[in-house]
Formats: sequence, structure tokens, C-alpha cells
Amino acid sequence: MIHSASFFCLCLLLSTGVFGDEVKSVSALEGDSVTLNTDVKMQRDDQILWMFGPQESRIAEIHRQNIYIDAINTIFEKRLQMDDQTGSLIIRNIRTEHSGLYKLLIINNRGNSNKRFNVSVYAPLPVPVIISNSLNCSSTSPSSVSNCSLLCSAVNVGAVTLSWYKGNSLLSSISVSDLSISLSLPLELECLDDSYSCVVAYSFTNRTTHLSNTDLCQPCPEREERSHLSISIVVIALLLLLLAVVAGLMNCYRKRKQSGKEVKAQEEEILYADTTFCAYRVKSTDVIAADQTLYSTVKT
Repeated sequence: MIHSASFFCLCLLLSTGVFGDEVKSVSALEGDSVTLNTDVKMQRDDQILWMFGPQESRIAEIHRQNIYIDAINTIFEKRLQMDDQTGSLIIRNIRTEHSGLYKLLIINNRGNSNKRFNVSVYAPLPVPVIISNSLNCSSTSPSSVSNCSLLCSAVNVGAVTLSWYKGNSLLSSISVSDLSISLSLPLELECLDDSYSCVVAYSFTNRTTHLSNTDLCQPCPEREERSHLSISIVVIALLLLLLAVVAGLMNCYRKRKQSGKEVKAQEEEILYADTTFCAYRVKSTDVIAADQTLYSTVKT
């Protein structure tokens, strides 16, 4: 349990109006873990007090580096944790009943400080559902341009906004206060010519469903032409890329083959030695002997 001295200090500080007017707003979804930060680094003799609700019930404390969680048999049972370095309060698996005002008091020899947090916990957002109001598109003109009637719905929601968007442009929206109801928002289209989406949102988060199913709404002729043109461009680009790859491979093959021939030619290259001619003096007798040839008579 929290010490009586701490309780006395707390009562004294509350009676003098220690808490300021500034309140920090914190929003969360059910099931999240929420941390209420003290934004300080604790010293050895610091004392941290956390309180909750209009009755300012004490729920957690750090005193002389000892942590006390005073949440037994309360809505916070087994959900609270304190950071022993900063004194920040952690609420695990937070629920809607944990919404309310949290008060922080820091007591030390350097002076006292305080903070207040207004925590709002919301139910998880549902995925918005887009359906068609009619099974078949109706013809509204001699040119047979078909119309689509769509409906976006979100069930069991409160404090949300339901909106239709075309690209980043808001087309229509509807809001609801703190009531758990089902919302629906219609949209009329001649044809699907852009990126349409339905968004259900809290102030801090949202969920989106994109209208990509052409069964719900016929695409516009211009869009079909653009789609065909885009497909043709992609096919041509892929063919050009394939041709470039084939040409590159063939070029590499030719270079490799030519390089192989050059290596083979170098291996078969014949080496020639330089020839040196030496002068030789011939004796005159040798010349005369060479010129003295004897011929004999051949009888037939």
C-alpha cells in the first residue's frame, strides 16, 4: 500500500491546487498498450504518484525506488506497469472503461511538477463495406450510358466520420456522435473513371475500402481505352527489353567466339629465326675443277 506520508503530501498538494490547466489528450483503440510519459529521468529520492478519475484514486506509485501498483480489484487489475527509470505509466490491453482523466505528480527536493492526461479509448474501426443498390445498371439516355448506385456502410460505430473520396478529393461525408449505430452513405456514378474509396475514420485513425470491383460499376469507355493503351505500351516495352537482352547475349557470344579464335591462332603461330649469311672465299682451284667436265661419246 502507498505510504501515509505520501498520502499526506498528496492531500496537501491537491488542496493548494497544484495541478495546472494544461491537459494532454491521448486517443487509443481497445486492445492497444498506452504509455503515459513523464518525460523525466528519475533520481534516487524522486516520488511519482499516478491518480485516475474524478475521485483521484491512487493507482500507482514509485517511492524510494520501490514500485507500488494499487489496482487490485479494480478495472486496472493486471493491466498497469511502471517504468522504473522514468515513472511512466503503461496500461496494457486498454478498454473503453479506462477512458478518463489521469493525474501525475512528481515530488522531489528540486520542486514539484505535475501533468494531466485525458485518455479516450475507442472500439476498433470496422472495415467499410461497398455494395450496389441495383443488380443491373439502368440506362438513362439514348446513348446507353449506364449509372451506378453504390452504398458504403459501417456497422456499430460511434464518434466516426464516413466519407466517399475520388482520389484525394472528398465527395461526401456523414458524421455521428457518441452513439453505437450503423452508418450508410450513398454514391451515384455514371461510370468508374477514377480511384474511388470509402473511409470510416476517428480523429486519429481510419480504415479504407477501395472501389476496384468493376462488377459494381462499369468502367468508362475512356478508361477502357486508356487501359488498352497502357497494356499495349507495356507489351511493346517488354518486347523491346527482350530484344535488347537477346542482342546483348548474341554480341557477348560473338565476342567470346572471336576471342577464342585469336587465342588458337596465337597458339599455332610459327616462330622464324633470323638468318645470317657469312661470306666464304672460294679457292680458284675449286672453281676450275668444277668447270672441268668430261663428256663421252654415246653410241646408239
